[in-house]
Amino acid sequence: MSADLAVIGLGHLGLPLAQAATAAGLTTLGYDPDPQVAALPGSGGPLSATEVRRLLAAGFRTTADPADLGRVRTAVLCSPTPLGADRTLDLSALAEAARTLAARLRPHTTVILESAGYPGTTEKFLRPLLETGSGLTAGRDFHLACSPTRHDPGNRTHRYRNTPKVIGGLTPACTEAAAAFYSRLTDKVVRARGPREAETANLLETNYRHINIALMNEMAVYCHEIGVDLWDVIRCAETKPFGFQSFRPGPGVGGHAAPIDPNHRTPQGSSPGAPLRLVELAQEINGRMPTYVIQRCTTLLNEHGKSARGARILLLGITYKPDLADLAGTPAAEVAARLSDLGAHLTYHDPYVPHWEIHGRPVPRADSLYEAAATADLTVLLQPHRTYDLQGLAVKAQLLLDTRGATPTGAAHRL
Repeated sequence: MSADLAVIGLGHLGLPLAQAATAAGLTTLGYDPDPQVAALPGSGGPLSATEVRRLLAAGFRTTADPADLGRVRTAVLCSPTPLGADRTLDLSALAEAARTLAARLRPHTTVILESAGYPGTTEKFLRPLLETGSGLTAGRDFHLACSPTRHDPGNRTHRYRNTPKVIGGLTPACTEAAAAFYSRLTDKVVRARGPREAETANLLETNYRHINIALMNEMAVYCHEIGVDLWDVIRCAETKPFGFQSFRPGPGVGGHAAPIDPNHRTPQGSSPGAPLRLVELAQEINGRMPTYVIQRCTTLLNEHGKSARGARILLLGITYKPDLADLAGTPAAEVAARLSDLGAHLTYHDPYVPHWEIHGRPVPRADSLYEAAATADLTVLLQPHRTYDLQGLAVKAQLLLDTRGATPTGAAHRL
């Protein structure tokens, strides 16, 4: 059976694309080499179980059989490209997906890369794999382009349809083929000069966010030390109609998009550009925020005549983003691990996470939020889900540290 679109990789990139394509009336096939992922359990992923059921009811089908990729008009690579411990980009899943597709690639197919990559990934990494495996030539026999994802999970304002899509093709014809595809899914397509410009735009967008969050995190530490209410400072500053965009501090930065110095994205053997020092500094600042949260926790406990060792601490909201079940890169993991190492007795509450482990050991989940807050020596708000009554929580909690500035003014200790 032929399909308009094959989405290769059914994770945080692929499923939102499949959802948008199916809603636009495209016959869409989802491929993932892992049969369990291809089965779409709808638990803890980018889509809820209800959304998955609706997607399947609308005609979306999934497969773990690569033979099904042989009859598609457009194939979009959405494989994960996570950072390793050495902060280099792991392209192994993308390489495997490219080889799988290449073996079944037909002339006139449009192939698009949405997975994050270093500038040059489309041309220097993906293109050779596709051409070698298929015997076809990109730009002549098939179209090749890059269109980095801009999906923002949980965003109720900016959805797939009203978020512009940046596209950079290997040739002008490749760009137009990708633009024709995405114009069915989004109201606006933005044509880049080529794949490297599209890839670098994604790099700039990600690093811009992390650098500005790092500035706010530094301001949080500075303002606490001099006794200034940072949250009131931000409230005032964001009234400036030009030259300022508001960001917020927090216990760390999670999610799937990490700040990257392009040197770490560059494959071996190529010439790196000048290092982005500010990006690495931002990563250092954001990376030490969980430690700062622990410092604030121990100080608050000491001020109330208690020690971290043996203290009952409730962690509230452990996902990387509010109102989602995604734990990718969540700073809650490091906060919990450090508190556990100090000898604290941890419990957690999160309406989206029924089970949680740290160091391979389960963390007890609080059944009753308010009872748990009332009995805990310290409650730490890490993620302000909409379901939380923060005013009521502040009344019940013995001691409350708000790392997100979400509680009413004066109701809690803020980061």
